[in-house]
Amino acid sequence: MTTTTSFVARLERFDRVGSTNDVVREWLATGEPEVCVAVAAEQTAGRGRQGRTWTAPAGAGLLASIGFRPTWLAPDRFWRLAASVSLAMADGAEEVVGLASGSIRLKWPNDLVVERDGRVLKLGGVLGETDGLGGGDPTAIVGIGLNADWPASDFPPELSAAMTSLRALHPDGPVDSVALLTSFLDRLGERIETLRRGGFDAASWAGRQVTTGRSIDLIDHDGISRRCQALGVDPDSGALRIADDRAPAGERWVMVGEIRHVRLAAV
Repeated sequence: MTTTTSFVARLERFDRVGSTNDVVREWLATGEPEVCVAVAAEQTAGRGRQGRTWTAPAGAGLLASIGFRPTWLAPDRFWRLAASVSLAMADGAEEVVGLASGSIRLKWPNDLVVERDGRVLKLGGVLGETDGLGGGDPTAIVGIGLNADWPASDFPPELSAAMTSLRALHPDGPVDSVALLTSFLDRLGERIETLRRGGFDAASWAGRQVTTGRSIDLIDHDGISRRCQALGVDPDSGALRIADDRAPAGERWVMVGEIRHVRLAAV
């Protein structure tokens, strides 16, 4: 099925694909204009950051990738595409299941989470991939996977203590995947138009960060972990601000590419 909205040039829904990011990458490689969106009920080769896998039962998640040709965005601002996708999904999901605004938080750099009973539970994640930065035809793909109509009773036992879903947060009934996608795209269109005009909702992006003010463990690419205090995020660079007595002003900034993983320290 193919449909379009006012800001989407191509939107297709699939029952099953390897990876929606790969579908969109192929579209862009063959000249598809922005914005193009692939949505799947099931992925067999979904992935997250650092080569991690993303799996969910068929129909249990909202699995989508959004493709851009952002010649209108400076290369050092491309991270704002993924941030805008995350914010649009948070707003849309809260509306669809009746959660209070701000209930869905962001865990720098790429997770959507909620706090319940003193725990931070993963709800979804984003994966941004770019090509041709700084050239005449840059492309960017933002994939997002959100645990949607997935009953808590069906969570994998090894993950159940650390994850949640919109269905688990809305026990009164199923989550309408069509309504969720529509709500997400409506809000994404507004946020992309803001980016095109040179704006960015820095207040919402910073305000939803669950890492701010917490002790965290930064794991580098060699697997070495270092505990530090997260102070906030920088809306210009997308960096995480951490306390560092050895740095000017007592803090330094960490870019996404510098680390492999961020873990909230146990209380």
